[in-house]
Amino acid sequence: MTEKLPLLSGRKVAQAFVRLGWQVARQKGSHIVLVKPGHIASLSVPDHREVARGTLRGLLRASDVELSEFVKAAE
Repeated sequence: MTEKLPLLSGRKVAQAFVRLGWQVARQKGSHIVLVKPGHIASLSVPDHREVARGTLRGLLRASDVELSEFVKAAE
């Protein structure tokens, strides 16, 4: 059975990625931009009350983070 993507706020999503080694580079408007040394992609997390599941799935794919690893970091 696959784990269901959680509904989290943009700040909670950003905090989880920080726990996984990403760093907040900047925040412009309603988006938090995260970078990780040695990783080509940067992540743009919308600072909304709820991040859409499709958006979160795309962030996980871009960051090469497994869902179970992300859920553990988000707790």
